[in-house]
Amino acid sequence: MEKQVNVLVVGEGGREFAVAKKLQESPRVKQVYCASGNVGMSTVGVVPVAIAETDFAKLIQFAKEHNVAWTFVGPEDCLVDGIVDEFKAAGLKIFGPDARAAQLEGSKDYALNFMNNYHVPTARHATYRDQTAAINNVGQFGFPVVIKENGLAGGKGVVIAKDRVEAIKTIKEMFVNGQARLVIEECLSGPEYSMFVLISNGHYRILPMAQDHKRAFDGDKGPNTGGMGAYSPLPQLSSAVRQQMIDEVLKPTVDGLVAGEYHYHGILYIGLILTDDGPKVIEYNVRLGDPETQVILPRMKTDLFELVDAAINDRPLPEVEENEDACFGVVLASKGYPTKPIHGQKLGTFPVDPNVTIDYANVAGTINDLRGAGGRLLMVIGKDDSLQKARDHVYDYLRQLDEPECFYRHDIGAKAGLQ
Repeated sequence: MEKQVNVLVVGEGGREFAVAKKLQESPRVKQVYCASGNVGMSTVGVVPVAIAETDFAKLIQFAKEHNVAWTFVGPEDCLVDGIVDEFKAAGLKIFGPDARAAQLEGSKDYALNFMNNYHVPTARHATYRDQTAAINNVGQFGFPVVIKENGLAGGKGVVIAKDRVEAIKTIKEMFVNGQARLVIEECLSGPEYSMFVLISNGHYRILPMAQDHKRAFDGDKGPNTGGMGAYSPLPQLSSAVRQQMIDEVLKPTVDGLVAGEYHYHGILYIGLILTDDGPKVIEYNVRLGDPETQVILPRMKTDLFELVDAAINDRPLPEVEENEDACFGVVLASKGYPTKPIHGQKLGTFPVDPNVTIDYANVAGTINDLRGAGGRLLMVIGKDDSLQKARDHVYDYLRQLDEPECFYRHDIGAKAGLQ
């Protein structure tokens, strides 16, 4: 057996919990560290490290001192700020795109220009640096209309304005709040899908697909969030349509990365919407998504360490094998999320149940006396031989909880016919 190694995961949320847990399961891995991690990670043998994810110098020092074979970057802000460039300059191996490639998520305008240049289908759009021009032209996209902050917004910088009055109010607010640019797009309609692709300099492997649920409340009502639940696989997605997504969206995207000399090593998320005119891109992310990561990684037979290690070292990528089980997850969030989430509420201890697992995110205290730390606190995940069974495990568990200062959606999976 090959020598076991240490790896470092950067981040602290549910996505990093899932990544670190999956890496720790590999026979090739001795220890997974996670900076800054969260108190729940001790339940899966991962060691949290009290270093801020933005403190690149201390992260580099830690990686050297603890013989870290390579580092896996979770959050987008670190990637946009150039953590990959700094680690490489220090002679360390790291998985994620460099700062230039991370602009595909860091700037909506940059991403749309990339799509235009490499013929990737997306919504009709325009970018505005001037409030008056944006207001004067918003009507040409029809209503409802999509208005996006140009920069990073944690999955929440998108408003779908139902009419001109709401659109003008949104445009004014975004500029007043400091946006130098905003993007206006036609509102596409159709089911949305999450495609995650591991890319190694033009070579790629598609991870299991999932469906996210962005709105805060049942029936896709309320403000956009980072995601309130997800499931995988997608019974409503035919193999023919999946292949169409690969041919019309994924391949021109990867070809564009090669042609543009991005030397992309990392995960690329493609947010897809299936319109009457075929699949189109809603957005790119340059990392795994939360909460989709928590349901796609448990479905991978392939060793995540082996896959990432091959990508980092430019070796042939192993095939991604999926197991037959379905995975279903629902987020438990703080009351008031995403606008004004409460902090510090007593959560207590979550009971052990053989039918579910818990991926912790924004929690504080100790594992035996947890408190909420704002936003999305954790995800309850069920796995079984059918989506319906997996769903039932999760909602049976959630109904038993007494968490009055938290909430969750009750309709995750409805688009797959689950009830």
